[in-house]
Amino acid sequence: MTDAGFFGPNSVAWRLHSDPVMLAGGMRALLVQALNPRAMAAVDQFGKFREDPWGRLERTSNFVLATTFGDTATAEAAAARVRAVHSRIFGVDPYTGTAYSATDPDLLLWIHAVEVESFVVAYRAYAGCLSRADADRYVAEMARVAELVELPPAMAPRSMGQLHDYLKSVTGLAVTPAARDGLRTVLAPPMPVLLRPAWAIPATAAIAILPGYARRMYRIPWFPPAAIPVRAGVFGLSRVLIKVRPRHPMVQAAREREQLS
Repeated sequence: MTDAGFFGPNSVAWRLHSDPVMLAGGMRALLVQALNPRAMAAVDQFGKFREDPWGRLERTSNFVLATTFGDTATAEAAAARVRAVHSRIFGVDPYTGTAYSATDPDLLLWIHAVEVESFVVAYRAYAGCLSRADADRYVAEMARVAELVELPPAMAPRSMGQLHDYLKSVTGLAVTPAARDGLRTVLAPPMPVLLRPAWAIPATAAIAILPGYARRMYRIPWFPPAAIPVRAGVFGLSRVLIKVRPRHPMVQAAREREQLS
């Protein structure tokens, strides 16, 4: 039998993570994650996000793809690389004056929970229906990835209800100077001028699905009825992309393994 990795073709993770709207979900996640001052300090001081946003995006995407579509060895190797990087990230957040470490379970939980919620929100907004049962399945599936990067199993949410309860309990969020710089980088990364109009599509899609509190904290003006045409446009574009864009090599390899099983 072939090695389908941690999930396989019948998983919700395969369905969500192969959809192009995950780009908007990932951008939403970055903007919300940045509201935790200690998490943003780690990114700002070690991640070189402002200097190399495309590198950061590529590394994050590769990790998601490897742990979702890779065989077991590929997924475990990707997680091992992340654990090695985390072991070298620690310091003091200049905004709160408190210490941080990338191995801190509280920070790992924050990053994980926001990412999982963002992917669910993006899929439901721009890709199609995701039942409550499937959303719960997805949260439970992603708990395994969180554990790979050393989030204690007891802390990982196993349902959307647990996920939302955790997110509602988080306090101390703030827009630090580093978070403000991160917002500018996400919305207007370095790229040729001719490509900027195209980037405005996923950037607007991410802003449209930000939690209301996040838009207020960033002071991003937003006209709520604008979400309707944004959702319609992104839905149509993403469905076209599914038909015409080539599959990522890792996704293609996973599909080929599936056919051989």
